[in-house]
Amino acid sequence: KESYFDGGILDYIGYFILEALINLLTFGIQHLGGLHDIKLENQTYGSGGQRLYFDGTGAQLFGNWIKWFLLTIITFGIYGFWLNIKMDQWIVKQTHHV
Repeated sequence: KESYFDGGILDYIGYFILEALINLLTFGIQHLGGLHDIKLENQTYGSGGQRLYFDGTGAQLFGNWIKWFLLTIITFGIYGFWLNIKMDQWIVKQTHHV
């Protein structure tokens, strides 16, 4: 069995709109939120068709963003080149299979 995504377009659009509203109301603090969760919950991988889940929280992400922001200031912007890598590493670390 191959990896696949079994989510529907209406679910995706609904969660996208909901996440956009939440991001607007929280000034982007809830950046990762539900859309990432719905993407993972509707994916399977490997021959066993295992499901993925995400257990990161907005508080964890906010704490990391403060740390990353301070490191960027201290290094006169040089650390900023690693922000996307750090974000990807954090997402992968919080992603597990059922």
